[in-house]
Amino acid sequence: MAVGAEPEETVGRRSGSLLDLVRVAIALLDEQGRVMLWSQAAESLLGFPSDTLVGRELDVLLGDDTEMIKVVREAIAGVLRDGDSWSGIVRLRHRDGEDVRLEARLSLLENGDGVPFLLCRFADAAALLGLEQGLAVQEALFEQSPLGLAIFDRELRYVRINETLARMNGLPVEAHLGRTAGEALPQLAADEVMAVQRQVLATGEPVIDVTVNSADPSDPGYRSISYSRLHDRSGRVLGLTGMIMDVTDRYRAVAKVERARQRLALLNEVGSRIGDLLDGGLIAQELADALVPRLADHSGVAVLEAVLDGAELPRHTHSRLTPLVMAATAAVVPGPDAEAMQTPGARISMTDDSLFGRVLRTGMAETLDAATQLEDVSGQGDPRVRAAYRLGVHSLLVVPLRARGIVLGLLILDRAGRREGFDHDDLVFATELADRAGASFDNARLYARERAAALMLQRSLLPQTVVQPPGLEVGYRYVPGSSGAEVGGDWFDVIPLPRGRTALVVGDVMGHGLRAAATMGRLRTAVRTLAGLDLPPHRLLQKVHDLADDLAQGPEEALIATCVYAVYDPATRKLLLSKAGHTEPLLITPGPSDAHNPQGLVGGSANLLTLPSGAPLGVGGVPFEVTELTVPEGSLLALYTDGLVESRTEDIDVGTRRLSAVLELPHASVEEACEAVVRTLDQGQEPDDVALLLARLGGVPGPATLREERWTLSAEPSAPAQARRLVRRMLSDWDLDDLLDTTELLVSELVTNAVRYASAPIGLRLALGEETLLVEVADPLPDPPREREAAGTDEGGRGLQLVHRLAHRWGTRAEGAGKVVWFEQTLPDAPGQSGASHGS
Repeated sequence: MAVGAEPEETVGRRSGSLLDLVRVAIALLDEQGRVMLWSQAAESLLGFPSDTLVGRELDVLLGDDTEMIKVVREAIAGVLRDGDSWSGIVRLRHRDGEDVRLEARLSLLENGDGVPFLLCRFADAAALLGLEQGLAVQEALFEQSPLGLAIFDRELRYVRINETLARMNGLPVEAHLGRTAGEALPQLAADEVMAVQRQVLATGEPVIDVTVNSADPSDPGYRSISYSRLHDRSGRVLGLTGMIMDVTDRYRAVAKVERARQRLALLNEVGSRIGDLLDGGLIAQELADALVPRLADHSGVAVLEAVLDGAELPRHTHSRLTPLVMAATAAVVPGPDAEAMQTPGARISMTDDSLFGRVLRTGMAETLDAATQLEDVSGQGDPRVRAAYRLGVHSLLVVPLRARGIVLGLLILDRAGRREGFDHDDLVFATELADRAGASFDNARLYARERAAALMLQRSLLPQTVVQPPGLEVGYRYVPGSSGAEVGGDWFDVIPLPRGRTALVVGDVMGHGLRAAATMGRLRTAVRTLAGLDLPPHRLLQKVHDLADDLAQGPEEALIATCVYAVYDPATRKLLLSKAGHTEPLLITPGPSDAHNPQGLVGGSANLLTLPSGAPLGVGGVPFEVTELTVPEGSLLALYTDGLVESRTEDIDVGTRRLSAVLELPHASVEEACEAVVRTLDQGQEPDDVALLLARLGGVPGPATLREERWTLSAEPSAPAQARRLVRRMLSDWDLDDLLDTTELLVSELVTNAVRYASAPIGLRLALGEETLLVEVADPLPDPPREREAAGTDEGGRGLQLVHRLAHRWGTRAEGAGKVVWFEQTLPDAPGQSGASHGS
């Protein structure tokens, strides 16, 4: 079948033909110009029916236009004479009297007898002109269009194609005609085009602006194809029309914009991943991971050792001797070669004129665009280069990590395999990214330095050694927060008190950093000093709260701290506790059969001690209260800060239950219990400091008091004399005549002071220990006595001076609503100390 021919099944009557647009009228004339035949189209065009014209001369249609009559007669004569056809524009009269401008064509015909006739065909000149103009415009558009245009028949064969599309396909026009795209174009390009064409032909749905690869392998690029089904005026499917546009520049521009968008997204992602990190190692790893595979196939972050250690940066120019460490790496496909090329934790060796050496020294990024240049990375014979060859690395980008004009390290990126090499845009982007990362590294270095100083200060303010008082086994741990958190103000203390008692303290100052550490030191000193007054826990916390303004950094920075203060007496197994907004202590009580087991901690049942909360120190408004407990021997008391049980991912109750579960288990010692608790922490992820103080509460290891006597005296002038008699008699009974005079004098002074200021009964107690004699005088007044210098003419005011000079130790403590003033005398046979001491 010829190109563009009709299939056989379409032969027959058709409507909507092109002939309907321009109706051609036919008339048959004889030699004399008489009308022999007049078609219906002629009747429609000029209005004369055939029966009015047949047999009459054509002049009846010409009217009085002599010029037109002359033209027509000459044309008829010329055709009859020469046999050539004639065509031209004529004006014929319509039946209504109007002239009609027609385009006419005369042709010579002869019948079987050789009689000549003239076939006259004529049509509306204006309609023909419009059709010609339309065809001319169509032709011009088709051939002169900068877009590729093609027409396909129903077999999807090229019927017509313009030069523009032929050039796009890299073939001449003739190579397309009569062939399908699958036959004319390379297979890779043709398969997709043919699939689109079949879809449009079958469904009638146009396909617009589908991007495909160029069909010309010598001119790679991208094409936008659009196809629609072609119909005639009657709706019959004729084939397809196609419009193809070269969109290589547009595609590349869009791709460039998309790459810019992706780079901006990557830049933002890197910023969010490393922006709030303050650990150099974590920053390096996050940076390396974020760039693979989106920017590179392998990435490495090499930094100066000073960056990771928080040390000062070198002031001299970098060289091959500069200590550089591969802090982090990432690979699209991890393996031995990738690790050999970039080994995490390895020191980087280089020469001064190598790529690494130049970038480190000059601070300017450089690229290598060919695998043959890899030897320039660090030096010849480097095993890292051999590994890069095996990985197919062909493009390398080395960018300095800079901060404040100083190179802190190198960002090393490479691409391997068929991936395109790095271009100028990649270099600019990597430089911007490295500069941001450099600022993060410098912040981490500065923070590490400040944090180290704060840690040093905090550790120096914490107890360097913790006493092991009789009747207690004490263990403690202090765990600084992760490197992403500043040093806090957590502290603990163990303070010996009179009569074998011990104070256990844990606190937490609000805030972080050097200020919090310094405030913690002042607060710990205040608590230890006030503990020497032997105040009850709730009164001690009140005293500390009253000093909050003096302990704060300044008037604009109020002191806010939580604290729990406990006092344990192993002789009575009494435990007094009071807290100021602190986390609840835990008390683990052993079973009845395990209470006296001396072999480590036997575990038991954990109880959360719900104490009256009290307001944090420095807040006020809530009074502090004391809770008194009698604990079984062998119980374990746990005091801790909230960092041990709180986290960002779980409720405090979860952490408390976890701590209880650990302490309920048996442990070989308190130290082992501390280690077990610390092991429950997610190391490196704790956002806050942790202070832990564990105390196994036991009884007095031996008889603390061999003998004891107590008396109650009336607050009368005769009380001092009565007290002297009682002391003299008791010391004589105990064979302590060597202490009699001194003890009698000091008791007389203390009772005299009590009688002078008190109106309620006065208590007197003598307790004989293994090495000391303890004397206590109790009165109902809460204010402690004040020692003063008496003038030479004063009759009194020397009582406390005598106690200070003659007693081995002396002090005061609060008891109930009043106070107790006590002193100790060393027994004659016991190893004593010269002089007296005032304290706990």
